[in-house]
Amino acid sequence: MAEEILLRERKGNVGTLILNRPDKLNSMSVELLLELIKAVNECAADDTIRCLVITGAGDKAFCAGFDIKSIPTNFSAKDAQSLEAKAIRANMPIEQLMNSLKNYPYPTIAMLNGLTIGAGFNLAMCCDIRIAADTVLMGIPPAKLGLVYFPGGIKQVAEALGMARAREVFFTGRIYGPEEVRRMGLAHQMVPAAELSNTTYRLAEEISENAPLSLKGIKKILNMLEAQTALTETGQKEAELLMAQAFMSEDLKEGQLAFLQRRKPQFKGR
Repeated sequence: MAEEILLRERKGNVGTLILNRPDKLNSMSVELLLELIKAVNECAADDTIRCLVITGAGDKAFCAGFDIKSIPTNFSAKDAQSLEAKAIRANMPIEQLMNSLKNYPYPTIAMLNGLTIGAGFNLAMCCDIRIAADTVLMGIPPAKLGLVYFPGGIKQVAEALGMARAREVFFTGRIYGPEEVRRMGLAHQMVPAAELSNTTYRLAEEISENAPLSLKGIKKILNMLEAQTALTETGQKEAELLMAQAFMSEDLKEGQLAFLQRRKPQFKGR
């Protein structure tokens, strides 16, 4: 029997979802993304789960991001305007997952037990609280791959870190070590790896014991306040065009190839 790629645990009013691909550094396959979306939505429908913890299996990675090989690069100019291409841009499971987690009715905690990169970084930023082991590495590198990250994800990171920090992490594409993670406030708490689980679940249990209507109401109001910075319809269309241009670029192909060959990309701006 194949091992489950997503594990679920429950203790009292605290639920846990564990990305279970440790041999792949808990990177997100489409199958795992769909499982996560289903699990987050099912937990959201259970009013007795009043704090949700997200983490990765093993001690090396929270989530190493989305499989770089699965990013489509063969759009033609005609394809970019097709319904199929628009569906790929607008309805990628990664965006559905982030929205589901961001809008989870109760507080959420990302327990960062190692590498937290790309989509994994975005996943962590969609959680209300981030607690990291002192071995953590964090970053989001679309600029190093020739990608324009989707607007919702950029917004989620900016909401979590503030606009100035979001600009830095996206513009540089750096992978930040523990001291930089602490200095930049990418995680709310950083503890020795051996203490990560106990620290996280003490906080989760404390939160889950509070009044359910208070937790849900405060979370909803905070999300409504953040929603006031949403893109206009015109801005959304412009963002989609920028994403399409990047998908069709030579630079995206070069970025993917350089990543796989573990070398510095040679971008040409086309």
